[in-house]
Amino acid sequence: MRGEYKVPGGKLVAAEVEVTDGVLSTVHLSGDFFLEPDSALEVIDRALTGQPADARVAELTEAIESALRRAESDGTLDEPVAMVGFGAESVAIAVRRALGHATGWQDHTFEVIHPGPLPPAMLGALDQVLTEELAAGRRGPTLRFWEWNERAVFIGSFQSLRNEVDPAGVAKHDVTVVRRISGGGAMFMEAGNCITFSLVVPASLVDGLSFEQSYRFLDDWVIGALGDVGVRATFAGLNDVASPAGKIAGSAQKRLAGGAVLHHMTMAYDIDSDKMLEVLRIGREKLSDKGTTSANKRVDPVRSQTGMARADVIASFDASFRARYRAVDSALRPEELARAEQLVAEKFGNPEWTARVP
Repeated sequence: MRGEYKVPGGKLVAAEVEVTDGVLSTVHLSGDFFLEPDSALEVIDRALTGQPADARVAELTEAIESALRRAESDGTLDEPVAMVGFGAESVAIAVRRALGHATGWQDHTFEVIHPGPLPPAMLGALDQVLTEELAAGRRGPTLRFWEWNERAVFIGSFQSLRNEVDPAGVAKHDVTVVRRISGGGAMFMEAGNCITFSLVVPASLVDGLSFEQSYRFLDDWVIGALGDVGVRATFAGLNDVASPAGKIAGSAQKRLAGGAVLHHMTMAYDIDSDKMLEVLRIGREKLSDKGTTSANKRVDPVRSQTGMARADVIASFDASFRARYRAVDSALRPEELARAEQLVAEKFGNPEWTARVP
């Protein structure tokens, strides 16, 4: 059995394993990583041999790290171990994939959905619906691009409404406020000024990854997609993507107990910074802390770096995703739309949900 894991920004790790009587009887590690000294590879293979076939990533990681420490201290290795482009944890993830406990991108076919404009509350409701549909086995993994015509603010599940949003600015600019089911920060989303998409995947795809690792793993294709339109982008902090000119995008995530993960990103395309600062309180505070009065110095729009129309950028992103992973065109189903409308009435359009953290 073989499993592979491509470290975001790093190297490919592959593990070939055999299982006998519930334990790993043979383990061979390979990949395009860098490892010194050469003999450390044998130490890693031996450390994994004999481990339970149902061992978690943390247990396999500790077995590798302990074996390497012992080999350094007892002289088995004649120099300190250097692991470049990978680590013990990425080896453990590759082993878990070989054993079928975790999956890779190539194990799935993604349904790509790009419906026409929908009300903001429906966009939030569909995040919940499609994640629940995957958890229930009624739909496969999905990539959904958002479209909307209204001005909106999406606040994180745990954010304080009054601390994030200015009622006067909301009223002045006719903004709809929606609370997401995921955490993270507030997003000011005027039609045409953002690129937003949701990725719904099985939990097996991020098996063994920390939240920080899963953000980078699920957004790795975005770095490549931005490169395809001429933007040199990198990860920044826990959940942001930035270019040399500044922040471009931020992600948020929600994991359901049923085994599905919602991961979405909002990317600045052509943001109206003055309007955003009138609507979002937190924007003013962040800019004040940085000693600047212009949001353009903190959020760098994709339009200024690509010169492309928003629709063309989205089309390029779609093509980049399909070039990497198996994907098919799909659409929202009547029953999914009906469930989303129900959730709008009961939750996402309900002031009690919006103000659940006052």
